Amino acid sequence: MNTINSADICVIGGGICGALLARKLALAGSSVLMLESGPRVGRGELVERYRHSAFKSDFMAPYPFSEMSPHPVFTPEANKYIEQVGPHAFQAQYIRMLGGTSWHWAAQMWRYLPSDFKTQSLYGVGKDWPISYEELEPYYYEAEVISGVGGSLDTGSPRSKPFPMEPVPASYFQQRVTERLAPEFKVLDDCTARNSRSFDGRPACCGNNNCMPVCPIDAQYHGGIAATSAEKAGVHTITEAVVYKLEHDHQGAITAVNYYDWNKTSHRVTAKTFVIAANAIESVKLLLMSASTKFPNGLANRSDQMGRNLCDHPAIGVTFDVDEPIWPGRGPVSPCSIGQFRDGDFRREHAPFRIDISNSSQVASVTKELIGAGYYGVKLEGAIRDRASRRMSIKNALEQLPDPDNRVTLSDKKDALGLPTPRIYWDIDDYVKKGTAETRKRYDEIAKQLGATNIKHSKEGAFSNRQHITGTLSMGKDENNSVTDPFGRAHDHPNLYMVGTGVMPTVGTCNVTLTAVALALRTADKILSEARHA
Repeated sequence: MNTINSADICVIGGGICGALLARKLALAGSSVLMLESGPRVGRGELVERYRHSAFKSDFMAPYPFSEMSPHPVFTPEANKYIEQVGPHAFQAQYIRMLGGTSWHWAAQMWRYLPSDFKTQSLYGVGKDWPISYEELEPYYYEAEVISGVGGSLDTGSPRSKPFPMEPVPASYFQQRVTERLAPEFKVLDDCTARNSRSFDGRPACCGNNNCMPVCPIDAQYHGGIAATSAEKAGVHTITEAVVYKLEHDHQGAITAVNYYDWNKTSHRVTAKTFVIAANAIESVKLLLMSASTKFPNGLANRSDQMGRNLCDHPAIGVTFDVDEPIWPGRGPVSPCSIGQFRDGDFRREHAPFRIDISNSSQVASVTKELIGAGYYGVKLEGAIRDRASRRMSIKNALEQLPDPDNRVTLSDKKDALGLPTPRIYWDIDDYVKKGTAETRKRYDEIAKQLGATNIKHSKEGAFSNRQHITGTLSMGKDENNSVTDPFGRAHDHPNLYMVGTGVMPTVGTCNVTLTAVALALRTADKILSEARHA
């Protein structure tokens, strides 16, 4: 075990946000120590683990599980790491490993809409952010340049500079769906950190159609690449370091962090500045575990807002068979979407949404369906080819409003290190349900336009998680109803910052990683500015 125990800045969590913040600080000359609770695993091993997994539809399958740094597992049986106490299960799938959860994503890097930052002012719902789109725009671009983002210019998010990457060329599937749905539905290239040409020492996408759970050639950006770039910049990383407590002085300034290695030996690290960059659930857990006499309800929680306002995109889906072969399964799994329902005055009444069009191969699901229906032999082979070539799957990203009752707290259950596991209460309100009804109408219109048969909507009243978790560490100008200030600094602790999706007050209608990274880069600038003036 490495014995380094001090630095200018200690970053807790080695995911994409923590790593890129740490990299920027190190490049500016700060000594940075990054603590990651999980192991270090390379892409080659992850690809092999997935290749040999019996559960190809499980995006957590390649990622090693450890009792020392546990995360939620749902296949083949749920490990119940998260205690569910609400009406709807919050089935979060996050990875505790160097590089974090963006290892198993589809590299979606969308900007919020300008209106997403002020929904309360514009529509009387949700929360206004303490910053504007214009303030974040330079950091959006900085994040896009690092990760190599390309996409459609017509997303509703103004740009001061062009995308740094050209989109991956549209597959036959994308071309036919775009043509068939026009002009009623405008299909846009997704904004993704996926190489359409050699970039940053990595190759262009070659269409493996395996973006989730792991790109086998690193054509798409992810947190593992971010962590490597941080280390090249001089960041010192300790993996298998499970932080369980933050110490503070009598004024509330953080003085040290304590972590267990996987032998349950405790270590103590001191620094001038501390940054919590674990995900939106594990960050809350750590702050609650660090409760003290001065802060009996946990650190950063005098407002009683820490852990509250948990949001995701409660998703519904539909599958159907198009009236012509469209051949999904070649190219990126999430190449395009429909964005015309993301904004409008209707947001006063129901949730806005974006419709994701999946290009994932349908062979496995179709085969299972046909075998279950009694097909075999030559008839089975022909039916697989026919249905898999015509099967289409779509889902939505639907905005959920912040609700203080939707929250993360500590369970009475303990893990192998004796640390409490998360407890989550999550419910779905009428705003989401009305948006869901609108989504189903659009699904039916799309299916009709594509001459669809065998239409199967997801179960009424059931929602899946999109793993776009926000709100639990919400930023704001008023310390009475937020956890951090507009730069991610804890209201209660002058040298404690937080980065990641948890600081985002609202979830919008798009994937949240780009916004979280942009905020992290902005926080890095703030830390550097504070250090210069200290």
